[in-house]
Amino acid sequence: MLYGEGATGGAIVVTTKAGRGSARRNAATVYAAAGSFGLRDARASATLVAGDFSADVAANKRRADNHRDNFKSDQDGVALAVQWANDWLRLGARYANDKLATGLPGPLSAAQVEANPAQTTSPTQSAAIRNARASAFAQATLGDWQLALDVGQRQKELDSLTAGVPGYQYEVDAKNFGLRAKQQAKLGGLDNALVLGFDQADWTRTTLGAWGSVAKQASKAVYIKDDLTLSQGTRLAAGFRSESIKQSDNSSGVDRTTREQAWELGLTQPLSASWSAYARIGNSYRLANVDELGFTLPGAVLQAQTSRDLELGTRWRYASGRVELRWYRSALRNELGYDPIIVNPNSYNGVGANVNFDPTLRQGLELQTEHDLGPSVKLHVNAAVRQARFTQGAYSGRDLPLVPHQTVALRAEWRAAPGHTFNGGLNWVASQSPDFNNACSMPSYTVADLRYSYQWGAAELSLAANNLFDSKYYTLAYRCTAGVTQAIYPEAGRALSAALRWKF
Repeated sequence: MLYGEGATGGAIVVTTKAGRGSARRNAATVYAAAGSFGLRDARASATLVAGDFSADVAANKRRADNHRDNFKSDQDGVALAVQWANDWLRLGARYANDKLATGLPGPLSAAQVEANPAQTTSPTQSAAIRNARASAFAQATLGDWQLALDVGQRQKELDSLTAGVPGYQYEVDAKNFGLRAKQQAKLGGLDNALVLGFDQADWTRTTLGAWGSVAKQASKAVYIKDDLTLSQGTRLAAGFRSESIKQSDNSSGVDRTTREQAWELGLTQPLSASWSAYARIGNSYRLANVDELGFTLPGAVLQAQTSRDLELGTRWRYASGRVELRWYRSALRNELGYDPIIVNPNSYNGVGANVNFDPTLRQGLELQTEHDLGPSVKLHVNAAVRQARFTQGAYSGRDLPLVPHQTVALRAEWRAAPGHTFNGGLNWVASQSPDFNNACSMPSYTVADLRYSYQWGAAELSLAANNLFDSKYYTLAYRCTAGVTQAIYPEAGRALSAALRWKF
């Protein structure tokens, strides 16, 4: 969904497997792992190729006690994809089903974390989630044009239980339809790629029981994107999307139709054979989805979140690695978010609601580097300095909760000998605030991990340690009382695991 609803602040790139049977081969992989906190994990996948036909099947089963009381989880899933392709046509279908049952240990106070971070405050709370997805696709190449069609359906069920008795329950039924046409052509000495598309999506969310309600969202959109590459390597990109969205929710009284537009202009300029610079400006949007419409304040209607985006960057490749430096700025209006402590009679526990924030500004600088220290050692460094701040309203000048100002991640890979590989990393996250008033501060933390693997023919044995130095830290909290951070969800301590993977 090019420039679509939810595109604010980033993009997702999906790369699919090769469609031609001749480009693939019969293969299978099995994987088994065991580790700390009662971890047991098993996975298997296989690819079957017969001429122009291919099929992919995968299954997984994972059990874990996890690092807190009442936090056991049980997860399993299956997936199947089949496709047929010749020189100009590809047809296929996919199906996936997964289930998760987990305990919900609840938040802890600062005193409880200090006394025993493994304890639970909700020993009878649990949840079960079931997902089923089915889709079909077709892709045809006709001269300079590539035409693609995607049709899909997703069903999701969630049960929140107390002592095994269902409490809060909902079901989601979602359907999507997408049609896309792409042309790549030469215009004199220029390369041009044109994309035209149409998207349609329909969602229905039915909440059961005492909190019963029905929320619906239907959208239709058209979009266009064009990339033009000049003979000197300069690349110009432009895109536009217009989308009509109809939303209704019988619990909040929402019943409206809106139209949103998004656009983008981009320029990439080579400065040398190994160095380039780029710039991008655009406007993006996000609407409250059907999962959010029912969790609002009485009488509130969530408005569309919009963002004016600017991005400048440079990339440099050299013999031993690469460097990318990026600066971004997004000015947001009506940013959609969750306020966990606002009084809300529509909520089952009396607090918490999805709201539109006052105007906010998110900006920062990001550095990504990769460097080969030698033929057997690779180093990766990712560093970021960011600001996410209210620019108007009651919290003007204050930081948004749970956004650290700085992060640094260091990773290294060492191929010590043929078949022997060590991977390790350090991740440092600066302090952040859990509350809108910034009256409390969550401590910064550093977490290390280490993995050793031995490749012996088709088999790989690996040993891993996460949170190697057993750091006591947390990444989520949402309350501040008298200057002390409360409502804390502590992270796991040191976790060891061993795994065996076999490909054949």
